[in-house]
Amino acid sequence: MAGYVPGEQPKQALLCKLNTNENAFAPSSAVKNALESLDWERLRRYPDPTADALRDRIAESFDVERKNVIACNGSDDLLTLIFRSFTSPELAVACLDPTYSLYPELAKMQGAKIIPIGLDFEHDFALPGDLLEQAKAANLLIITRPNAPTGNSFPLSTMREVCQMFDGVVLFDEAYADFADDNCMEFAKEFDNVIVSRTFSKSYALAGLRLGFAVGNAKLIEGLFKVKDSYNLDMLTQVVGLAAFCDQKYLKERCGQIKAIRDDFAGQLQKLGFKVVPSQANFLFAAPPDGDGERYFRMLRENGILVRYFPGKITGKYVRITIGTPEEMQSVATVTEKIFPRGDTRRG
Repeated sequence: MAGYVPGEQPKQALLCKLNTNENAFAPSSAVKNALESLDWERLRRYPDPTADALRDRIAESFDVERKNVIACNGSDDLLTLIFRSFTSPELAVACLDPTYSLYPELAKMQGAKIIPIGLDFEHDFALPGDLLEQAKAANLLIITRPNAPTGNSFPLSTMREVCQMFDGVVLFDEAYADFADDNCMEFAKEFDNVIVSRTFSKSYALAGLRLGFAVGNAKLIEGLFKVKDSYNLDMLTQVVGLAAFCDQKYLKERCGQIKAIRDDFAGQLQKLGFKVVPSQANFLFAAPPDGDGERYFRMLRENGILVRYFPGKITGKYVRITIGTPEEMQSVATVTEKIFPRGDTRRG
């Protein structure tokens, strides 16, 4: 196996870093207060192995019980548990294509077959009509909603049908749900085969902390607990994560701000002739007028702007641009207009 390759973490401090979908703004001040008030002498003790205080607050927020919630060392840790629990050489996994590139690597670790379900790139990467037919041989179906790297979402009515009709476990990977117009959390309460995962890395601006959680049927969550590490969440993460989660007012304000910046920047790119996939996340998947994503990626890099490029017949036409501060997005717009002046209709 090749192994998952994370987005570049550059050593150059002056780069405008818009390649790994980190939050453009600082975490809630409640995080700072929690850090300052933590009794450092407590660190000689083991943390709560099941993160009950954090799980209780999450359960209360989503109107479920503690037994329906698991907290993990980032959503990637959670994904590892899910693949460990529901896939094997005899149990395949189905996922979208393109989507989060970690999934195939996790499947290889379990010796599991992966069934890629191609999205309709001619219609903004929509789901194919035969999604369930393609996924029927799988034991685990992952729907990344909003999807990465494309940023688009899928109708809730279709998601309900998937939950009802799929004969296996459905995982909704909702890393970007707080930036979207809706989410699938209700399905985790309604159906006994559904898990919904979330992360603190994006909307809570805590990518450096590593914290994620999932909500699902108690039987499924119980199974995940059996295969997790004994102390998978350190004490500091539990304290800080709880403080961040309790400040929902700040979360909503910041997400609203990022969405407004996103929509404004999408309009600027479209005026320059870019094809922009309608986004429900904190990034845009955009193809330049000449359809050469790699060239645009390299030219931005030459101008001190780092975005993400995904080689491929279709994905290679695009770049993924994280939504930064208004000043950062203006820098991208200024450089982009120099590369593709307004009125230049050339398509390469």
